[in-house]
Amino acid sequence: MKLAVLKERRAGEARVAATPETTKKLVGLGLEVSIEAGAGARARISDADYQAAGATIAEDGRVALRDARIVLKVRGPEPSEIAAMEPEAIYVSLLAPYTERGVIEQLAARGVNAFAMEFIPRISRAQSMDVLSSQANLAGYKAVIDAAATFGRAFPMMMTAAGTIAPARAFIMGVGVAGLQAIATARRLGAIVSATDVRPATKEQVESLGASFVAVIDDEFKQAETAAGASVAKGAVAGADVVLTVRRPNPAELSGVNPGALVISIMDPYGNEAAIKSLADAGVTAFAMELMPRITRAQSMDVLSSQANLAGYRAVIDASAEYGRAFPMMMTAAGTVPAARVFIMGVGVAGLQAIATARRLGAVVTATDVRPAAKEQVASLGAKFIAVEDEEFRQAETAAGYAKEM
Repeated sequence: MKLAVLKERRAGEARVAATPETTKKLVGLGLEVSIEAGAGARARISDADYQAAGATIAEDGRVALRDARIVLKVRGPEPSEIAAMEPEAIYVSLLAPYTERGVIEQLAARGVNAFAMEFIPRISRAQSMDVLSSQANLAGYKAVIDAAATFGRAFPMMMTAAGTIAPARAFIMGVGVAGLQAIATARRLGAIVSATDVRPATKEQVESLGASFVAVIDDEFKQAETAAGASVAKGAVAGADVVLTVRRPNPAELSGVNPGALVISIMDPYGNEAAIKSLADAGVTAFAMELMPRITRAQSMDVLSSQANLAGYRAVIDASAEYGRAFPMMMTAAGTVPAARVFIMGVGVAGLQAIATARRLGAVVTATDVRPAAKEQVASLGAKFIAVEDEEFRQAETAAGYAKEM
């Protein structure tokens, strides 16, 4: 039986429906796996990686779909892809059936059996296929990482001879899967975090992550429409540097945002175009929970980049924003995503701050420096030190030094 994996064509979509690891498992089950050429390019997976896992590479989608009984994709299919599918084939992806009714009708007319991944129930035996939770988890992480990259100053408190930089204050509205991950990530970065939710039971979860809980007493705030509820949120928003909402924000709640604050709303863009446009018109940066697009880097910190402490922090934040996956290890029902491995060359002020920031984000960090005394500093930050024994490496020019480093 042939299984086809198609390339994503929607703007901003960097995911792919199968990795070399899952491809190898599918091949092991006796399936003939055909990957459309370039399907994993945006996820930094080469065609050669898929071939090594036992898949064949199809020159285009039409070739991949020929005789395929199962078709995998992240987003819904294009009309040309539907036309090329075999009748009675099985199609599996996120389909957004409430907003993409036309796609569902085209699949039905073609005789394709379509499975919408977002409709998989959140029960124990289906956890390994719970894509909404896994993507919300990543969305909460990505939103805070991009907020840190865009925000005009550092998240953690920094004490220097020139003075103390106060930590950023983050306010999270909505404590679901995305909200909890956003709290954890903001706390890792050293921000002072507060959060609110209409469910009193979430207070314990928020406080267990080191954040303070803003209680909303008014039960009618479940619709986020009452003056009492909006007033509570507005008060917390007024004192925040970064506001992250996991639901569509009420305009009254955001009316008290401080000038210079950053507001991010994690929401699916499909079916919410008008809401996103209104947020953009109001100066709000809107993130899509499922797409997690990159946002333009703010230039306001370029003047500060000459300061080594901030430069080390900034370098890691931008690296994490551009990296293809999350820095920390993430354990889900679908499997474990290993932590990113970071190597720091040079343990001065910038290097030490880079180590501290990468460790806060959950990366496995190693570092090297020509000064043996730096070992203790590196170890105190939870990183591994690689000693360079060749004295001439102090000029970073000897073959022995380079070999040790590699």
